[in-house]
Amino acid sequence: MLAIDGAVCRDLAAAERREWWLANGRGGYAGGTLALSLTRRYHGLLVAPIDPPLGRVLVLAKADATLHADGADYPLFTNRWGSGAIVPEGYRLIDGFALDGSVPVWRFRCGGRVVEHRIWLEPGADTVCLAWRLVEGGPARLSVTLLANGRDHHGDTWPDGFRPAVAADGARLSVAAANRFTLAIVATAGEMAPGGEWYWDFDLPVERERGLGDRDAHLHVGDARLDLIPGEWAGLAASLAPNPDPDLAAALARRQAADRAVLDRARDLAAAPDWVRRLALASDLYLVARPLADLPHGRSVIAGYPWFGDWGRDTMIALPGLCLATGRCDEARTILETFARFVDRGMLPNVFPESGAAEYNTADATLWYLEAWRAYAAASGDTAALKAVFPVLADIVAWHEKGTRYGIGVDPGDGLLRGGEPGVQLTWMDARVGDWVVTPRIGKPVEINALWFNALAAMAAMAERIGRDGSRYREAAARARAGFARYLRPDGAGLYDVLDGPDGDDASLRPNQIFAVSLWASPLDAAAQRRVLEACSGELLTPVGLRSLAPSMPGYRGRITGGVAERDGAYHQGTVWAWLLGPYALAHYRVHGDAAAAQAVLAGIAPHLADAGLGQISEIFDGDPPHTPRGCPAQAWSVACVLEAWWRLDHARRDPASPLAALR
Repeated sequence: MLAIDGAVCRDLAAAERREWWLANGRGGYAGGTLALSLTRRYHGLLVAPIDPPLGRVLVLAKADATLHADGADYPLFTNRWGSGAIVPEGYRLIDGFALDGSVPVWRFRCGGRVVEHRIWLEPGADTVCLAWRLVEGGPARLSVTLLANGRDHHGDTWPDGFRPAVAADGARLSVAAANRFTLAIVATAGEMAPGGEWYWDFDLPVERERGLGDRDAHLHVGDARLDLIPGEWAGLAASLAPNPDPDLAAALARRQAADRAVLDRARDLAAAPDWVRRLALASDLYLVARPLADLPHGRSVIAGYPWFGDWGRDTMIALPGLCLATGRCDEARTILETFARFVDRGMLPNVFPESGAAEYNTADATLWYLEAWRAYAAASGDTAALKAVFPVLADIVAWHEKGTRYGIGVDPGDGLLRGGEPGVQLTWMDARVGDWVVTPRIGKPVEINALWFNALAAMAAMAERIGRDGSRYREAAARARAGFARYLRPDGAGLYDVLDGPDGDDASLRPNQIFAVSLWASPLDAAAQRRVLEACSGELLTPVGLRSLAPSMPGYRGRITGGVAERDGAYHQGTVWAWLLGPYALAHYRVHGDAAAAQAVLAGIAPHLADAGLGQISEIFDGDPPHTPRGCPAQAWSVACVLEAWWRLDHARRDPASPLAALR
């Protein structure tokens, strides 16, 4: 159990810095602060996918509870207002907070009583459960003010666009937004009364920091009045399904059983430290349904909460950690088979927008897809699935050899992949401000060719695994390995970041070269691998990830703050990326052969799990100390790459010859 001391909870800045995030496996989510205040437009109790797994709409924003006991009223919530006022200050009554599995738990001490409050989402359903019970003290009453909305989770509230029909009937409240959704709210007991007025001018300080609109409004749709009896749950189930079950004890048992099942499947991590087991549980947040006409049980990965959807690059990078390290090989296969339906001209989509067609602007997602298949086959031994998909994989390589979108293709002169067009960003360093691509990297980026060599070596191994001739892939890999020697800097300081760019070779000190050491197949000899690790260790390594640009380089930005343009301009110019910590640890093991020492590198991020997105790992951090977390507070590849590296290193520590040790 991850616990936060009451003193932290009663410090408003510390409580609002820490957030809880839940997901339902359909793309829906809930999230908020420890103070139970709103600081983001994305905070809410139910953000539901009207068009799963995307099309997400804020449905239920708040359920503000007040305890009535012995003639006094005690607010168990906090609100921020545009005037700067904090009213009420319910955070002052919080005695402690914990994550019980995935379930956030608050303890309030007030009026001679201790009240426990829990929030959870039903697995696989657009249903949120809100429960309170008396832990100490005599009976009391609870009133709950319900605030709803109907806006896109990215957007602003337009009251004229949300005029639902609200009706109360005993312990049931119905909020019907015409032709969109009907929210049913059912209480365990007591009664419901309809509302109707708007609550205006909620202040959203995190959005203000991001240079976005910092005000919101929510519709007061009704109130619940509940009796609190010592030891018994009272509360609400709110759902887009017509008849939510108000049996909170049974619903909590289902949620806890789902959490236990996640950990039970992660048998390889049974003896891991608590923080690693916490990441195994966190992995479940990102795995979602993506049903297709010919694959109704299709699966995908949400790249991060709260604002990302499912991205091809992020999905393939995260898949081994989210699925293979946690014993979910069947789910890994389903994700890989789902994405096989989207391969076009040898490319995997980079992003599935909230609306519109898939976008293929990526040079690396497809290469990560080939590595994900290799990792899946090694972990599962599933030759049948590999045999079935192999024509797709072979077609991917063929398209890259003859050329595909955005100038991506093999240079016959050195066997390396080149690619890129002005105004298009194709690698993971993909920030763009208007027409300005911050890090364009046109030419031959180092990680693209580390991935290309790895992909060719993997194709040879996979071909032979299913009884086919892999010699053509081995020959192509040999050409790529010979060409890769061009990346070696003559001063011995690691590798060039990009070759053959519009302005020549780019010697910027960036972390992309680490993949030439961390991937299953490395194109470098041992001496060169050591030089790469040393280059990344000097100015790029921090306890929470690798800087995207060394502080000594022109253009370094040590903090990622300000509006959209300013933040995007700093996104890959020194910002620390947590997902790179996993590849760094694997590279450390390859060079030094000490799995325990490499695991110790990963442990530097453990304290972060009690900060920002609780139990999760943030997307990015400031390059300058104290490395303040930024970006998404819960990021799939941040969690997954640390988890995958720990899992592989644990296999290497116990049996260096294990196929799951992952380094050839």
